[in-house]
Amino acid sequence: MGRYPFAYDHAQPYMQQVSDWIADIFYDILPEAGFEVRDEQIYMAFQLERAYAEKQTIFAEAGVGTGKTLVYLLYALCYSRFTKKPAIIACADESLIEQLVKPGGDIDKISRHLNMEIDARLAKSPDQYACLVKLDEARFGHEDTGLYREVYESLPDFVHTREALQTFYAYGDRKNYPQLNDEQWHRMNWDAYQDCFVCDKRHRCGQTLSRESYRKSTDLIICSHDFYMEHVWTYDARKREGQLPLLPDHCTVVFDEGHLMESAAQKALTYKLKHVIFEELVIRLLKGEVRETLAVCIDRAIEQSERMFEVLESCCRPIAGSDRKQIIMSDLLKREIHTFCDILSEIEEELVFEGEMFTLNDYQLKIVEEHLEMMQKALALFRNDHSFICWATESITGLSLVIMPRTVKEVLKEHVFSSKMPIVFSSATLSVEGSFDYVANSLGLEKYLSFSVDSPYDYVERMEVIAPRFKEGGTFQEKLNSAVALLKRTEGRALILFPTHQELQRFKVEMSSHPDCKDLTFLYEGDREISHVIASFQEDEHSVLAAVSLWEGLDIPGPSLSNVIVWALPFPPQDPVFNAKREAAASPYEEVDIPYMLLRLRQGMGRLIRTREDSGIIAIFSDELYTNTSLREHVERVLPAGVEMKSE
Repeated sequence: MGRYPFAYDHAQPYMQQVSDWIADIFYDILPEAGFEVRDEQIYMAFQLERAYAEKQTIFAEAGVGTGKTLVYLLYALCYSRFTKKPAIIACADESLIEQLVKPGGDIDKISRHLNMEIDARLAKSPDQYACLVKLDEARFGHEDTGLYREVYESLPDFVHTREALQTFYAYGDRKNYPQLNDEQWHRMNWDAYQDCFVCDKRHRCGQTLSRESYRKSTDLIICSHDFYMEHVWTYDARKREGQLPLLPDHCTVVFDEGHLMESAAQKALTYKLKHVIFEELVIRLLKGEVRETLAVCIDRAIEQSERMFEVLESCCRPIAGSDRKQIIMSDLLKREIHTFCDILSEIEEELVFEGEMFTLNDYQLKIVEEHLEMMQKALALFRNDHSFICWATESITGLSLVIMPRTVKEVLKEHVFSSKMPIVFSSATLSVEGSFDYVANSLGLEKYLSFSVDSPYDYVERMEVIAPRFKEGGTFQEKLNSAVALLKRTEGRALILFPTHQELQRFKVEMSSHPDCKDLTFLYEGDREISHVIASFQEDEHSVLAAVSLWEGLDIPGPSLSNVIVWALPFPPQDPVFNAKREAAASPYEEVDIPYMLLRLRQGMGRLIRTREDSGIIAIFSDELYTNTSLREHVERVLPAGVEMKSE
């Protein structure tokens, strides 16, 4: 097969020919291979044709079982080959990336049944790779040193040599270390405080080598939402520094689970400030020959940074169920921040003179200038009380200040939606009670195409939804007892979705000694790398998977998943990000809390029925469903047509 997967007639519109070819696939080619003809899938294909032909943004809401992934992959592949640029498929998280490229996944199906060679490569987020510097610290540290020594010894030989690299390959992917739990992994993986610019190991780093690989893709590059937005946010800065952007020039973007795009954008646009990182950075300048005025400024800046973070710590309050700390703004904290900004401005002015004297290493100088510019942008947000959201996090190396712009609409409009390329938001849950306004408004989208098609599955016959009544208001023990009864009823085969890691951990402790479930295998998110946890769950039919982040994308057809327990209605947390949304809303509960919860609940329920033959139970643990009539009506409206919620 040549460049195009069909005989391309240059005299006819290309996208029309793509649409005709895709229609042949769904009507004739795939049915001959055992696939069923799905009207919903074909309808979606014709809708995407317009988006690609007119280079527009489209919300493609298609229910479970419509085969939406095959549709957008085929369009992305054909458009990529027409433009000679790769297409980007951005998934909600790393576990969804793995599911897309796994053997038997949709890319594999297209390749096998259409006899197409597809160049699909993964572009994982930096924190999914081992950091050689942190690994050195971990293997000489105080915990699990033997484990980290084994990891170090298993690295490729070229990592340990100083010779020119003759042959090399990407390594250090989180997936390659399933034996590490999340806490152990976080001691050796890349984080935002690693200064890769001056790392002497960067050319042997697995993250660097992986970028060399995926940039050469000719068809598809598959990444997470977070990574795509990191690419957007750092695009200009990386070019100024003489670096390549994180992703190469591309022709189209598909945001799978597109309803999660806003949170990914916000995460990418955050600034993180830490005293020890700032101190290490500016002290580098003192290693060269600098004028006394600059040295004095640096000393003052270090002292002021210490002072600012001391005041910041006194203004922090813990947030229940979160590792974030709320910052109670005070006039004293604002004064300390403004004083620090003034000193940074003085340093920037002094660096102009130093640069003209050529007394400092130009590369080091550029790094410091970029970091100072970032800090100034972040701290400048404090000059307008309504322009930012901030919080603090704690670690063994001290407090971190995290600052985020209140909205991401402007950045998305300028750097994503103005790109004149087709953009697809695909999900089973993009609308809230029939309207796309909630997602569109959060992204700042005014002009877009949209459509919605229901799932073809018979939910009335296949799905049972229950909301147990609790005598004492739904205490942890009551929920535990109900969960145990449901697990016994389905002999495991269950996914339990928790709202927080704290509740998952408490459940884990209780179940470790529960006599009624001693014969069941429990798998917990965080104990191992997530794709290996999911694979174990699928292989062991009677196992139970407890998770916090698997509301979306988990695809386990068959009896291994016959029971989905929603531990609590997934309302957004009381953290600074959502509190800012609530403050900006006329009716916070109806405009922020309810839409978020309903989208996430629909996603969670969507994990149960993945094929026409699947069946099972959805259990929703919420006493409010019996005390709040309005809430119950909202939940009942998002159930599949004809499905009723029962008390038992």
